Amino acid sequence: MKNKVFEQLEGNLIVSCQALPDEPLHSPYIMGKMAHAALLGGAKGIRANSVEDIREIKKTVNLPIIGIIKEVYEGSDVFITPTMKEIDLLCQEKVDIIALDATKRVRPDGKIISEVFPLYREKYPEQLFMADCSTIEEAEEAYRLGFDCLGTTLSGYTEYTKGKELPDTELIAKMVERFDIPIIAEGGIWTPEELRSVFEHGVHCAVVGTAITRPMEITKKFMSAIEG
Repeated sequence: MKNKVFEQLEGNLIVSCQALPDEPLHSPYIMGKMAHAALLGGAKGIRANSVEDIREIKKTVNLPIIGIIKEVYEGSDVFITPTMKEIDLLCQEKVDIIALDATKRVRPDGKIISEVFPLYREKYPEQLFMADCSTIEEAEEAYRLGFDCLGTTLSGYTEYTKGKELPDTELIAKMVERFDIPIIAEGGIWTPEELRSVFEHGVHCAVVGTAITRPMEITKKFMSAIEG
């Protein structure tokens, strides 16, 4: 079963369908339609946030889903599937892959990834887990811990990687070279040319989100071209 999911995703595009509470498209219904549009456009996987959105997406889309729950806890910068509570909810929803922050940052419970991930794996031995990383050192630790796939998702989004040029092809190349599990390029892919470039580095698949599914951010990017 595990291999089947990665076979479906190999060489293909995953579209991230997310809208934050302060965005006009924040709605499970709209994210369901967005995912359906991505399916019709040729996407072979969906990344989605929240149980509500995932349930709606499943009504019309039969593609592998990378599920996350974004939850902000006071005192921690980790908010992508940060605790066992979110892991439990996503496992109950039977998403194909659960993605979580695998950075070195301290989590809401005061622990680091090396302390919590073994507990997740022990409780859900058959679940596929994706490590959202920001550095090669974090990817190495996630690989050692036994994650099923590694993503470049958080490069440029941690305090110590701010300012990195995205997509982070340097990190992508290092990860592809060092690890024998699927590497998923994610973060800052804005154009078809950039998407092609990350595949040329040998990634298993790639996630594109904002450039496809967040019209407010897309509009801002066009506005910056004429304002600046």
